[in-house]
Amino acid sequence: MKQITDKIKLEKSLLLAPMEDITDIPFRLICKELGADIVYTEFVNSEGLVRQNEKTHNKLRLREEERPVGIQIYGDNIKSMVGAAVIAESENPDIIDINAGCWVKKVAGRGAGAGLLKDLPYLTSMVKEIVNTVKTPVTVKTRIGWDEKSIQIVELAQMLEDVGIKALTVHCRTRSQAHDGIPEWSWINRIKEKVSIPIILNGGIFTPEDVKKAFDETDADGIMLARGAIQNPWLFEQSKSYLNTGEYDNNISNEKRIKTALKHLGLSVKYKGEKKALIEFRKFYSGYLKGMYNASKTRQELMKYHEYNEVELCLLKFLEEINNHEVV
Repeated sequence: MKQITDKIKLEKSLLLAPMEDITDIPFRLICKELGADIVYTEFVNSEGLVRQNEKTHNKLRLREEERPVGIQIYGDNIKSMVGAAVIAESENPDIIDINAGCWVKKVAGRGAGAGLLKDLPYLTSMVKEIVNTVKTPVTVKTRIGWDEKSIQIVELAQMLEDVGIKALTVHCRTRSQAHDGIPEWSWINRIKEKVSIPIILNGGIFTPEDVKKAFDETDADGIMLARGAIQNPWLFEQSKSYLNTGEYDNNISNEKRIKTALKHLGLSVKYKGEKKALIEFRKFYSGYLKGMYNASKTRQELMKYHEYNEVELCLLKFLEEINNHEVV
């Protein structure tokens, strides 16, 4: 068993990855309820924080019931990143995580996220400054390299351990791969041979079988779930059941799907207001309704609603229809 702090221990732990426009308070609370051991905020722009942008700062808000929870920040400027870390610490997170893995052009192309992998000494200096400034445990999430010709993840892990990070999450693809290709999980053990900090595996995890396979094939201390959790937030509890018993419920009932969707939407309304919540929640319908009879038509109908009561009525009517269809 490895630990990030005395209170945060990792033993085949499952973590919710930081994802822009996804891992807000409502989704984190839902995933926590469904078995996530550690959750993370959306990745937060350091420049927006130091410039006191209210919308950016709102992404830092935390709730006690979601702990342990990490705040992830990103940027390319050391001074701004240190300032952002100080601001993030004021929200009292359990972890401050540095994004050195985002592959999208608007981030990596400007030298932030995976763009930091082009200059490992600079990345290390940035992390060192943050570690030396804040008291909160600092971790890093990264990729194995910028491209297949510049994979230096083992060396980077050693450099980051030397400057004081408490854990490292590795997406086992390069930046150039984005989400394409099969992630090379074998890098996890190669890293583990050289460092003593916890190493968390990320990339290519969509089913409980994937989770078990990753733990069976590597010595990862934890697994971070990303896109798989968007389509199936039950992936956390299903995976834990599969790891412990060799079985899991692969048929989440229609009623449970609809009731969880409404609970999630209700939380979104609570924290964001009705209008904003209903618009932003549209991206979650496909996951909650996946595989249901006539789901496509219902999703299209849901897109036109701007009040919670309308959505609730639509989904409960849809639940009744699919239950009747299955009986017939």
